[in-house]
Amino acid sequence: MSWRATLPCTRTEAELVGDAEPPEGAVLLVTEEDEAAGRWRLDAYLEGEPDPAMLARLAALVPSAASAPVVERLEDQDWVTLSQAGLEPIREGRFVVHTAAYPVETPPGGRAFLIEAAQAFGTGHHETTAGCLAMLDGLAGDGFADIVDLGTGTGLLAFAATHLWPTASVMATDIDPVAIAVTRENAERNGVRDVRLVVADGTRDPAIAAAAPYDLIVANILAGPLIAMAPDIAGIAAPGATIVLAGLLATQADAVIDAYRDAGCELAQGDRRSDWTILRLTAPVDPHGDRKTDGA
Repeated sequence: MSWRATLPCTRTEAELVGDAEPPEGAVLLVTEEDEAAGRWRLDAYLEGEPDPAMLARLAALVPSAASAPVVERLEDQDWVTLSQAGLEPIREGRFVVHTAAYPVETPPGGRAFLIEAAQAFGTGHHETTAGCLAMLDGLAGDGFADIVDLGTGTGLLAFAATHLWPTASVMATDIDPVAIAVTRENAERNGVRDVRLVVADGTRDPAIAAAAPYDLIVANILAGPLIAMAPDIAGIAAPGATIVLAGLLATQADAVIDAYRDAGCELAQGDRRSDWTILRLTAPVDPHGDRKTDGA
């Protein structure tokens, strides 16, 4: 990356930008500058000098900014990795997620995952990813045989599923081929060999449909796509399946819950983390109350 455009932003804008699809040709990073004052910063890293159209797209991401982006040329380096090299380990239940800059010991009975900063969402440091890890950890006593992680990002949640349910079939999908490439690299780095990787938009890819139904579905994406995909996600769920949803602000939770209730699902648990909410729902149960429980 040879150029950087910087804008101040609010915490809410930073969190929304962190989950947003970046403009083509840009890598977006958000940094907290002053916790007490609520000051955050958006940095957009670009291969070429940004034109007025790109600057306008970046400015639209942070309406609170009162000035135009500050643009500077940088030496050619891996700025994405360098800017996040100092991320300290996070701990959720039996899991620890860390970068190479912060090596850790594996917790007793748990698992440590090395997830470097990359062009994919899911280092574990965002409230949504950490909350999903905690939600999965709380489900460890349940038996799951067929699991799909929709919008896998770095693959972290799929990797956690293979640790909790080692005999389950686990599929990780993402619309972005870069994310799947990052997941493949992370799987090799962490010795995870039992995740099937699929580049797919939504749930209607033949590979996803062929492996359905799933008794555990995880989707850490955004509220809009979650709402739009509610019938499709319910459609690939086994009777009584567990559905974990994240990537939605607390103010968006009711709309997401309503969409899944319309699809026959019921809310089982909600976990709020800062401005974000993680939901656990139960898919409709068939008349006989059958549920697949042959997993570990």
